Amino acid sequence: MLNVERISVMNMDNAIRGARNPMNSWAKMDSYYDEKGNFVLGENDLSLAHRLAAAGSDHRKFLRQIIVSMDITAPFYWWKEFDTYKVGTVANSCSTMHRIHSKEITREDFSCDRMTDEALKCLDSVIEFLEGERVKYNETKEKEHWHNIIQLLPTSYNQMRTVTLNYEVLINIYYARKSHKLAEWHTLCEAIEKLPYANELILVKE
Repeated sequence: MLNVERISVMNMDNAIRGARNPMNSWAKMDSYYDEKGNFVLGENDLSLAHRLAAAGSDHRKFLRQIIVSMDITAPFYWWKEFDTYKVGTVANSCSTMHRIHSKEITREDFSCDRMTDEALKCLDSVIEFLEGERVKYNETKEKEHWHNIIQLLPTSYNQMRTVTLNYEVLINIYYARKSHKLAEWHTLCEAIEKLPYANELILVKE
């Protein structure tokens, strides 16, 4: 399971202006803000942006200046793979260490949508034990119960992180992961496909 929400795309106006710096072609800019305050790439700017994006990473430096922020909720086993993308990304996560004991632990906290019935029974028994330890810790504050939770917590446990990255990183993610065997990557790639001007600026190898 993976969920993407609260997506913001920023700085596209400055990025496209900077893309014109090498040729001093600012007079050809035709982008604008619509009545809703959304930035719209004009025909000239979109044509230039697409050509640069398709020309390769050496030519599309401006994509690194188009910033994307999103909240991603995903299991630990997926976050371990996402951490491959350290360059050009920042992530602030909900704290398992500080908050794992603050709410009831239930099956809804885990990505288990593709588990077999046998595996779900095993998970439910682990959840029952974890919840018991959580209650004991809140009652006694004895660290042994807290350590039992932290060290036994399955990698299917979901965590939300606010992630900041850019269009160049999204190109790398999309083409490296769109056919990955983890379904969570497919969900993220589908979200990438819906970003502003994704067809022209991100899906440039199609």
